[in-house]
Amino acid sequence: MVIVVAALEFASEQDRNHAVALTADVQRLTREDEAGCLDYCFAPDPAVATRIQVYERWETSESLAAHFDHPYYERMAGLLRGVGMVSSTNQAYLIERGEGVYIDAGEKKKAFFVDSA
Repeated sequence: MVIVVAALEFASEQDRNHAVALTADVQRLTREDEAGCLDYCFAPDPAVATRIQVYERWETSESLAAHFDHPYYERMAGLLRGVGMVSSTNQAYLIERGEGVYIDAGEKKKAFFVDSA
């Protein structure tokens, strides 16, 4: 699995909010139509008025690479270019193992990814 995390910075809160509204349909279509897309979310950061936090989850690195050749990617990029985006930081992570954050009944874990012997 591949997870993409990004932060998109905008000139103003209004530009950021406009970008969220403009891209909602493309986010939904990407989730529904692109093979291997598990999650695709561009959400306003509640603590930074000019930032969108991006979270994407893809089944494989190949499905993420195919996304960059898909028309929805081009549509999203075009929409974002037209609404005052000033910068972005992006990182992809290859996830080979995952586990729940909590144990039974919502109890907080004391450690993660510890193999029991």
